[in-house]
Amino acid sequence: MSSAEAVAPVFDIETGLQELVARGYQFVHPADERGEVLAVVGVRVHDDVVDVVRLNAEDDVVATRMPGSEENIFEPERWLWRRRGEGAQVLTEILSLPDAC
Repeated sequence: MSSAEAVAPVFDIETGLQELVARGYQFVHPADERGEVLAVVGVRVHDDVVDVVRLNAEDDVVATRMPGSEENIFEPERWLWRRRGEGAQVLTEILSLPDAC
């Protein structure tokens, strides 16, 4: 078990999102043809990595850290770290990662 997996949820979703913004994540809100938001997606490029967080629902959040060389950050071929699950837990874990790999 990694240290990130052992971290109990510290951030609720709203606080976690605020912390992501404070750390420089940029957000987009993909929508369907009716304008309904499908997800909230945050991306941060730093050091030699890219972090992506996709919130589909409060209980369906995916966070990925990948090498900066990945061509498609929404469907990477390689990743350095990845979690899927409850929003509070996943946000706590990605916010617990060190900036540099």
